[in-house]
Amino acid sequence: VQLQASGGGLVQAGGSLRLSCAASELTFSTYNMGWFRQAPGKEREFVAAIGWSGRRMKYEDSVKGRFTISRDNAKDTMYLQMNSLKPEDTAVYYCAADRAWSRMTGEELNLDYWGQGTQVTVSS
Repeated sequence: VQLQASGGGLVQAGGSLRLSCAASELTFSTYNMGWFRQAPGKEREFVAAIGWSGRRMKYEDSVKGRFTISRDNAKDTMYLQMNSLKPEDTAVYYCAADRAWSRMTGEELNLDYWGQGTQVTVSS
């Protein structure tokens, strides 16, 4: 199983980025998917999650109204549209997959699969 995250980069505050997470060798449509981030010197934290069907979503409070998570099960790909970016959004962003919604949206980070990170840097 491979989760390939992409789309990170350097952007000014107020700008936008769209992250993608492409899955391979995974029955994508049966997995809940999520985005997490880790800033320098901080623990990895939950950002957003989307259920296997795409109908259920959850966001961390600080990104509500600015970030939108989505998925395309036909393309085995998940997205994170990030608008109104702030310097505090700077982090390495990781995608993850898990069969259990409670694990995906909880504080436990022992999820089924993780992708490699993509760096997001927001300058002030």
